[in-house]
Amino acid sequence: MSPSVALQEMIRAIRSARTQCEERGVIQRECAAIRAQFRQNDNGSRSHNLAKLLYVHMLGYPAHFGQMECVRMIASPRYSEKRVGYLGAMMLLDEKQDASLLITNSIKNDLSHSNQYIQSLALCTLACMGSAEMCRDLAPEIDRLLRSANSYIKKKAALCAVHIVRKVQDLGELFASAARSLLSEKNHGVLHGAVVLITELCERNPETLERFRKTVPDLVQIMKGLVISGYSPDHDVAGVSDPFLQVRILRLLRVLGRNNETASDAMNDLLAQVATNTDSTKTVGNAVLYETVLTVLDIKSESGLRVLAVNILGRFLLNNDRNIRYIAMTSLQKIVVTDHNAVQRHRGTIVDCLKDQDASVKRRALELSLALVSASNIRSMMKELLVFLSSCPPELKAQAASGIFIAAERYAPSQRWHIDTILHVLTTAGGDVRDETVPNLIQLITNTSELHCYTVHKLYRALLKDISQQSLVQVACWCVGEYGDLLLRGECQETEAVQVTEDDVLDALETVLQSHMSSPATRGFALTATMKLSTRITDNVDRIRSIVSIYGSCIDVELQQRAVEYNALFKKYDHMRAAVLERMPVIQRNSSGHNNEDASEDTIKEIQSTKVKQEELVLPQQPAGPVCDLLDLLSGPQEPLQPSPAPAQPISTTTTAGGDLLDLLGGLEPALPSPAPTVTIYEKHGVTLTLGCEQQSDSSLLATLTASNSSDSDISSFTLQAAVPKSVQLHMKAPSRDTLPARGAANLTQMVVLSNPNKVNMKMRIRISYTSQGSAVQDMVQVDSFPGLGAAGL
Repeated sequence: MSPSVALQEMIRAIRSARTQCEERGVIQRECAAIRAQFRQNDNGSRSHNLAKLLYVHMLGYPAHFGQMECVRMIASPRYSEKRVGYLGAMMLLDEKQDASLLITNSIKNDLSHSNQYIQSLALCTLACMGSAEMCRDLAPEIDRLLRSANSYIKKKAALCAVHIVRKVQDLGELFASAARSLLSEKNHGVLHGAVVLITELCERNPETLERFRKTVPDLVQIMKGLVISGYSPDHDVAGVSDPFLQVRILRLLRVLGRNNETASDAMNDLLAQVATNTDSTKTVGNAVLYETVLTVLDIKSESGLRVLAVNILGRFLLNNDRNIRYIAMTSLQKIVVTDHNAVQRHRGTIVDCLKDQDASVKRRALELSLALVSASNIRSMMKELLVFLSSCPPELKAQAASGIFIAAERYAPSQRWHIDTILHVLTTAGGDVRDETVPNLIQLITNTSELHCYTVHKLYRALLKDISQQSLVQVACWCVGEYGDLLLRGECQETEAVQVTEDDVLDALETVLQSHMSSPATRGFALTATMKLSTRITDNVDRIRSIVSIYGSCIDVELQQRAVEYNALFKKYDHMRAAVLERMPVIQRNSSGHNNEDASEDTIKEIQSTKVKQEELVLPQQPAGPVCDLLDLLSGPQEPLQPSPAPAQPISTTTTAGGDLLDLLGGLEPALPSPAPTVTIYEKHGVTLTLGCEQQSDSSLLATLTASNSSDSDISSFTLQAAVPKSVQLHMKAPSRDTLPARGAANLTQMVVLSNPNKVNMKMRIRISYTSQGSAVQDMVQVDSFPGLGAAGL
């Protein structure tokens, strides 16, 4: 390719390349020619070559060798070369490169140039790539240009000042006076730049914010002029006069009126006028209305104005544009707590959005619908939510089921309605519910003795229809085993009389045990239920003994252990079998760890306040899950289970919905020693992180980090990273999970092995990262002392 080829010819050659290899060849040849001409200082073709180099840069190929040519062209007295040079500087340079400092003096000279277009080039470049050092050096020049008589320069200088304030916040005071005077300009471009600059100044400095609150009347007058002005061809967009400036002024009013009644009162009438006079049939008008709504909701506005804002969002819900419906529901979600009744008036429209085809709109509608559930509308709202659950996308089933459970627990009109609702969810989305759903429902059933017969009949019929929903099958097996005698009597007055035989019940449980859809946890429930029926039926005890003996050789260690213990109960402890397998007593509400927030908080406070020696430590009682208590058949309810220290031999630690307490004979073992003490090392935003230590040897330490979430929203992407001194060796094992369900439903545990052969002072720094409500959170905590081991560690 000829070195003198035109830019258009080079573009045509690159686009005509058939392969990427051919394209690279064209570009490499052209770049070589450009380098050669740069070395020859060919002034006639400098701008031509740099323009071609910028196109190469846009395609993603290296063009850094043109940086110094940009610097030389910026210093050129010719406007055509300056223009290309400044463009190249904005594309090829950034504030981190030393070459950018070389153009500081050229920019300063051009800011004082008599030609407004050369001044404009310098302003654009400084606003695009100016470093903190450049901003400090050139800030006085920008302040001078803000006071210029040329509107074209003033609007660009205002936007350049915004960049300087973001880079060097201390320079904000320098521009405050000039920014205030710009509000008296008639030119819309200058006003737009002035409003953006004042907004930036107010958001970064509280003292400046107080000073500019005096400008609220001026801003109100400017805004009124835009609202009531007639048609202006220079500023009209779809019938709205300069919507860009209106939006900027509304954002500034929102900043000035926040937490200030005087400023808010001064703008109430204006906001009402904008809300009623702006055309909502066009997207431009909706943009202005949306900013108006945000301003009304963020300042100390009148109650009537807030209702008007909510009604505007209600109109947005009827818009055909899904983006407008989405932002309407996002805004309503933020105000439903403070203005619940106002949002309730649009409940029907919000529920209709559950049928939208867009997944994002459905998700927002679901969140808002769950927030609108109250004691007065629980039945009607739950009916709509259950219909949605049966047809919603798989990715929304877990969220919908969790929200329904929380609403039902909080506002259930009766215990029977509560049980029916949860069973309906388990029937529809049993595979998508959280692990704590099973123990929660079992506890609820246990505490409603008058509904035992009704519940066991309903669950038995559900078990016969579908065994694919594991959570439903687990609860059904538990109830059949616990209240099988009520099922066999067939005397339930609340359901149709159905004659159920002992063989029918055992056939159903055996089907669960043999099904390929049953998980090991579900089989554990079914096996325990079969065993418990041995004390509730009389004619099929031998069949039960045969079923149990089959699983004595099961490849699943958990089931095998359970079956062996049940066989031992038949043979060696048959005289105790009736007492061991008797019906569980009613469980008190405060025995549920994940539903009792007060108990959890008390436990945390007790751990924090406990500062005694390890041998004198009294461990706070850890609340056990309801299923764990219900299935611990031999350990009495009065004696809480204490967690054991790390075992000397490998033992299966798989946690099922029933827990390790399905081990019937575990209660016959001697009492276990108290575990190592724990301390709380982090507690923010509902996230609590505790540290427990156990010394393995003279130079080895096993640290256990346990995280829990007491907030009302789930936490995802939870990770822990640790750092120790160089002489200490650290090995972090895989965490038990990467999510923390809301309200302490489940904990995250991660083991850390520390080796300290040199016996140095032990310290550990832990980085905590997680995502909560869509926002990434990162925090750091330093551990200087380890519980039970002193400050030095080992």
